[in-house]
Amino acid sequence: MSLSATAWRRLVEIVGPANVQHSPEERIAYSYDATPMLARLPEAIIFVESSPQISDVLKLANAESFKVVPRGSGTNLSGGTIPMENCVVLVTVKMDKILEIDPRNLTALVEPGVLTARIDEAAGAHGLFYPPDPGSIKISTIGGNVAENSGGLRGLKYGVTRDYVLGLEVILPTGELLRCGTKCVKDVAGYSLKDLFIGSEGTLGVVTQILLKLLPRPAARRTMLATFEAMTDAAETVSDIIAHKIIPCTLEFLDRTTIRCVEDYAKIGLPLDAEAILLMETDGHPVVVEEESARMIELAHAHHARDVRIAKDAAEAEGLASARRAAFSALARMSPTTILEDATVPRSELGAMIAFIQQTAEKYQLRIGIFGHFGDGNLHPTFLCDERNPEEIKRVHTAFGEIFQKAIALGGTITGEHGVGLAKKGFLEDFAGKAGLDVMRSLKHTFDPGNVLNPGKIFD
Repeated sequence: MSLSATAWRRLVEIVGPANVQHSPEERIAYSYDATPMLARLPEAIIFVESSPQISDVLKLANAESFKVVPRGSGTNLSGGTIPMENCVVLVTVKMDKILEIDPRNLTALVEPGVLTARIDEAAGAHGLFYPPDPGSIKISTIGGNVAENSGGLRGLKYGVTRDYVLGLEVILPTGELLRCGTKCVKDVAGYSLKDLFIGSEGTLGVVTQILLKLLPRPAARRTMLATFEAMTDAAETVSDIIAHKIIPCTLEFLDRTTIRCVEDYAKIGLPLDAEAILLMETDGHPVVVEEESARMIELAHAHHARDVRIAKDAAEAEGLASARRAAFSALARMSPTTILEDATVPRSELGAMIAFIQQTAEKYQLRIGIFGHFGDGNLHPTFLCDERNPEEIKRVHTAFGEIFQKAIALGGTITGEHGVGLAKKGFLEDFAGKAGLDVMRSLKHTFDPGNVLNPGKIFD
């Protein structure tokens, strides 16, 4: 089914001819996101520049019975922005204004197309700090971060996107405008509607403005890199650091395969013979940073760290953090297809989960790299494979199914930060249960009775 002549004419009237794309090349460019092996051609791509335009597009979608898939930079890893039949992709990257930085209330008001890194840079000019830092921080948009409830390297200490959203302006699937939340630290007037949209993966509304909480920028920071001969020693170090009531801002790890790929890519002097490395970072008052870093180094050595490297300056610290951020890109260079997932377990189960992932890779004769956020139990098992080999891809999907089931059995979840989208909706009922899934479906129907906004994502 194609868009009607009326729908085409009205779309051009709403956003202007320059903001409508539908050539074969343009449709291909927006047929996929960062998720491998998922693609479908949209009918058209429209770039919106205001809330009224989005409202008019959604009203038209209901009237003309076509679908709308909202999209920012398309960096999501769960198929959340993959088009479907009879749909237009609604791109918000032109809505990229930082509307306000308010130092008196420690807030920022931004549009959804603002790149995440720009928010922290703008806050920094006022001595403030926006903590969430997904690996895609330099290219992902804040609207996408809200839709996916993105995490990041600093999640252990500072939390995830949800923890920094004070308010939202949202266009509902029916085209109505909803504002929820305020600059007030305390606000319990009615249901917390904003929390329904955070992590809803663009299925309940299109976010058009975001009110964010900012923090004072830490006065000091220290970054360290610990090298281990055994992954279990790295995991035990993390558990011991937390047990000693130290909450670092970063506790990240790379396994042997990932270390080698990153070093080949970034050339920063990572130890190629290590089984695991642990990126540790503490921030805050200079005295606290000094005490915590000394204790973390001591604990790492107590768990057989071969070496602990301390960044000598901010440039080296950023280089080490960039190496961790480059893990996915580095692994992606090694094979035609890279499938990155995020099984998450309680910290106490990290050792068991990593061992199971490695055993599963061996069982199905698959090459895998593992990295992630050790501090909050969020693992990123990444299979290096070739989608042109159907038999290998079948083994990959079987392996991931077993990995997700193991994560659930250990008290974990099927996704810590990537979302469900198309990629993991088959596993959601196993995690949430039938009652949980029924409640989600009821919410979707209440907000989107015409089923026009990103249908088929999270659940059918």
